[in-house]
Amino acid sequence: MLMPEPDAAVIARRSAIAADLRRFCAAPDAVIESEDERRVYESDGLTAYRARPLLVVLPSTTEEVSRVLAYCHKTGLKVVPRGAGTSLSGGSLPLEDGIILGLSKFNRILEIDYDNRCAVVQPGVTNLGITAAVQHAGFYYAPDPSSQIACSIGGNVAENSGGVHCLKYGLTTNNVLGIETVLIDGTVLRLGGKHLDSGGYDLLGVMVGSEGLLGVVTEVTVRLLRKPSTARALLIGFPSNESAGACVAAIIGAGIIPGGMEMMDKPAIHAVEDFVHAGYPLDVEALLIVELDGPPAEVDHLIGRVEQIAKQCGSVSVRISSSDEERLTFWAGRKAAFPAVGRISPDYYCVDPTIPRAKLPDILKYMAELSRKYGLRVANVFHAGDGNLHPLILYDANEPGELERTEQFGADIMRYSVEIGGCLTGEHGVGVEKRDLMGSMFSDADLQQQQRLKCAFDPGGLLNPGKVFPQLHRCAELGRLHVHRGQVRFPDLPRF
Repeated sequence: MLMPEPDAAVIARRSAIAADLRRFCAAPDAVIESEDERRVYESDGLTAYRARPLLVVLPSTTEEVSRVLAYCHKTGLKVVPRGAGTSLSGGSLPLEDGIILGLSKFNRILEIDYDNRCAVVQPGVTNLGITAAVQHAGFYYAPDPSSQIACSIGGNVAENSGGVHCLKYGLTTNNVLGIETVLIDGTVLRLGGKHLDSGGYDLLGVMVGSEGLLGVVTEVTVRLLRKPSTARALLIGFPSNESAGACVAAIIGAGIIPGGMEMMDKPAIHAVEDFVHAGYPLDVEALLIVELDGPPAEVDHLIGRVEQIAKQCGSVSVRISSSDEERLTFWAGRKAAFPAVGRISPDYYCVDPTIPRAKLPDILKYMAELSRKYGLRVANVFHAGDGNLHPLILYDANEPGELERTEQFGADIMRYSVEIGGCLTGEHGVGVEKRDLMGSMFSDADLQQQQRLKCAFDPGGLLNPGKVFPQLHRCAELGRLHVHRGQVRFPDLPRF
């Protein structure tokens, strides 16, 4: 879709703001003003929606971030923080009347402290980059989203990202010890640190997962873990999705907490095997990858128990990794699921609700019904151990009406997940994607209370506006107005 030509007033305003921002940043390339260069920032991983920002500013230091935000606060200029842009919920979708504050220049590891088992990093460091910097000493950073080769730690903090090993080792919030963040008025705030706990309110917990609505993170202290002495994985095939789902619940119900437990259905298995050649069985309807780690004797014992549980649940094949290379090959297939599915469909749309594990068979059956209803294929990959679903709905954006049907398909999955005791998002965040579904999970009072917290940090509503809340009130009005569930109060999102 072609963007309309800007009028003279917009061009003049852009030039004036750009001149101001250049005064705050030392680097000559810190402000991006040209039409073509701004186009790079018009979308994140949710590519169905695009908007070109008024300007992009790329500060290099916390002091520069503070100056930029203080300026935005003073002038009423809207700000969208952006990391690597891998968000799948439109969390860093820009505004045409606001700036993008990019943190790609914050890409250094500042300190590695093995004695306290932590590292201090800037938000632009990639997730995998942390592990790469410490693995020679036998340490690693536990959260491992599939995009870890590209996604930044600052974005992980904003969305409270997970990964295949979050079942045992937790999400980002369980592995962040402290942050430095800059508030909208330019105040630099430090929360937490190398210590394990802090007095007072858990403001660190508030900031992790706040989706850029409360502050801009400029430094993160993360927990480092010792690499387990032994890790082995089982590749278990099942004749149905329901039997695989039942096995997941049975393993957890038996008191076994695997390092990771992932599930794929038949369409995903075939797409991944054609792409990665990981040795996945092609004659099964569902596949579980179960990784067990710890001392060798414990791992050997738990492998036997998991194998027995799988047999009781009707498994038709079991393959146990005999080397670390083979174990990593199992995971390479799962982590390549998204690009693998991209080879079999022009477009795909991924949602990420989380449900109680025991409800896996129910939602798989429901998704099969929706697939027939909307006439769209779906490939399923799950963080099965914690009930975090990743259905990939396959569509062609060039076919009229397919994107709209796809979004309805995804919305039905998310609503049903809430109905059966789950939540709208397990790790991708709300952003713009789930904004207008928030009323299906939260009451009016819930949403108003969340907005009061937003107002305490950002009374002018300048940080990442248009995200998370279906209607954003002025802070002074929250005591007497109501949030209207399901009603869109923001302008229609620009589609590509």
